[in-house]
Amino acid sequence: MSIAAKRLPNLHVDLWRYLMLVSHVRTGLCGAVIALLPLSEGHAHEIVGNRFFPATLGIDDPGVNDELSVPTVDAFRTGDVPSVRQRDVSGEFSKRITEDFGVSFGSTYTFLNPTDPTVPGANGFQNLETTLKYRLFKDPTHEFVMSVGLSIEWGGTGSQNVGADPFNTYTPMLWFGKGFGDLPDRFSWLRPVAVTGQVGYAIPARNFTTTFGIDPDTGDATADTELHPRVLNWGATIQYSMPYLKSAVADLGLPDFFNHLIPLVEANLQTPVANTLTSGTLTTGTINPGVLWIGNKYQLGIEALIPVNRQSGTHVGVIGQLHFYLDDIDPRGIGKPLFGRPVQATSPTGRN
Repeated sequence: MSIAAKRLPNLHVDLWRYLMLVSHVRTGLCGAVIALLPLSEGHAHEIVGNRFFPATLGIDDPGVNDELSVPTVDAFRTGDVPSVRQRDVSGEFSKRITEDFGVSFGSTYTFLNPTDPTVPGANGFQNLETTLKYRLFKDPTHEFVMSVGLSIEWGGTGSQNVGADPFNTYTPMLWFGKGFGDLPDRFSWLRPVAVTGQVGYAIPARNFTTTFGIDPDTGDATADTELHPRVLNWGATIQYSMPYLKSAVADLGLPDFFNHLIPLVEANLQTPVANTLTSGTLTTGTINPGVLWIGNKYQLGIEALIPVNRQSGTHVGVIGQLHFYLDDIDPRGIGKPLFGRPVQATSPTGRN
């Protein structure tokens, strides 16, 4: 699960808008789908060799899967002066078109409560986001996977009173994952370690917005121009898989609950890199230590949100998520790629 220019991916959208977007995506990608038809049966989840790459809360995982993240809930204080208590309830639906190509839809409902009681709060939906992802490379021997794609934030589909932009933003993306199961025997205790990462370049469809008004003191007309920067969205995770430790390194005889855990730390950062005269170039974001509990058909995750500087927030926040593996829940129905054979059901706890 991913967080791009906004803190979380977006989930709520009315049914008509959702169906229209799916129709446009299918029409525009019809020719590409034919060229990408898989030649062999795929696997549920993003399993590369013995490595299972789970969905993470801060950045998107490198896989292409049929998944549902609902709900994802967070709470934190923004870096505004005075700060604002922000809570988000969001989710994302991901659907494979072929074994290697998929599309996801998401949205967020945001609650803003200023700490200054004289400032009114606001609630509303963020913009709908759509992400197209293609798995470019997969090396089971070295537990390495790479995907590329495009994330689109549809301007005007959310409420401007909670910060949703009235214009589209296009973000070319790259994701990767690498497990360390290929380390020599003397480093066997490090084999459960994996890293994932993403890099995106957010390009607003509008370079600036000019707001016209009247100076209350002089009565003269005023014009205020805000530049919309191009932003580098980047992040990474480091994970230690207890299921991998048990199944591929050594069974320590731990209680079963611990054999389902993946402790991890995520970094989710944004750096304005162009058109920055009014925004500056300061990097903002959070470092998120936490843990995932991995089941056969779903996973649970919780992480702290630690701001990297004052502009990123004023207190430690929290984020939690319930995530469903649709390709295991219904491998021949909603979990089957639209084009291609049914997936081969695979337990993430048995091959991790």
